[in-house]
Amino acid sequence: MQMKSNDFMLRRFFIKLFNWEYWPFHVVYFPIYFYWVWLMIKARSVFFFNTANPAIKNGGFLMESKKEIYDLIPQQFYPITILVKKGTGITPVHELLQKHSLKFPLVAKPDIGMRGLQVKLVSDYNTLLEYLNASKVDFILQEYVDYNMEAGIFYCRIPGEEKGKITGIVAKELLALCGDGIKTMEELIISNDRFLLQLPALRREYGSMLKNILPAGETHLLVPYGNHSRGAKFIDESCRADEALCEAIDRVCRSIPGFYYGRLDIRFSNWDALKLGREFSIIELNGAGSEPTHIYDPAHSVFFAWREIIKHLDILYLISMKNREKYKLPFMSFREGMLMLRENRKQVELISAS
Repeated sequence: MQMKSNDFMLRRFFIKLFNWEYWPFHVVYFPIYFYWVWLMIKARSVFFFNTANPAIKNGGFLMESKKEIYDLIPQQFYPITILVKKGTGITPVHELLQKHSLKFPLVAKPDIGMRGLQVKLVSDYNTLLEYLNASKVDFILQEYVDYNMEAGIFYCRIPGEEKGKITGIVAKELLALCGDGIKTMEELIISNDRFLLQLPALRREYGSMLKNILPAGETHLLVPYGNHSRGAKFIDESCRADEALCEAIDRVCRSIPGFYYGRLDIRFSNWDALKLGREFSIIELNGAGSEPTHIYDPAHSVFFAWREIIKHLDILYLISMKNREKYKLPFMSFREGMLMLRENRKQVELISAS
């Protein structure tokens, strides 16, 4: 089954039009900007959020280093991670891998990145060399965590309060094909709206392999990480935030210095083990710039999303104000904030050009 270019573009347009989870970021957030202005007026600062997480650069809103954040987390809670500076040759990288006992497969991603840009599973030295030569920014190499479940857990703790709480949980259904013994991989992709949106990227990644026919019942994982922009389906599992899970996550988060607000992206074996604080690994920690990604469950309306975003902005504002008072922290100046935005724009351009 072949799809003509015009048919593809038209179908893609209507999929995005009738499913708000695919709308452009600024379209979704446009009504929220007015509320943000109100918070800025109350705080008397445009960039008040930098005090939300005192130990993280810019509070974790933009331009924060992933490696510096990992260094704050107790080592038992995250996979082995090394920083590779742009322009580093393959020999020094090989030596780093040996020093830290890192073996393939590995996950490569920009040290300062966003929304899944240039995240790649590196399976061997040839793939690593390609990534190394193409990257125009510093990046990290991380041990691949093979737990079969992935979730994002949004955590908040009000300064001065003994315990924090979970305000949202999103489970991530990774992009995977199930063969029927008849259709090619590409035909299976075309038959599914969510998969179809990823077709150009999948063609670049897999090439002629998409002409293969998977045996009936065989599963092939197309994208091994849970990024919404890379096709993962987000499912709201906030109902799982019972006392046991809240206590387990709170223990972990309170062990991270200066962390009060953000989202833990984790891989884990099962929910029961996670509630006991076992068999999980933090693959990323996001700060003040975190989205409550459970809003992207296809079952939710955009109105639900707006309510959840505003609720989390209120918490962000409260934490920022209390931390400013408690630790006598200054808000980021307007000049500093605009510089952060310009640097972020340049960073996105560099990553996109890699």
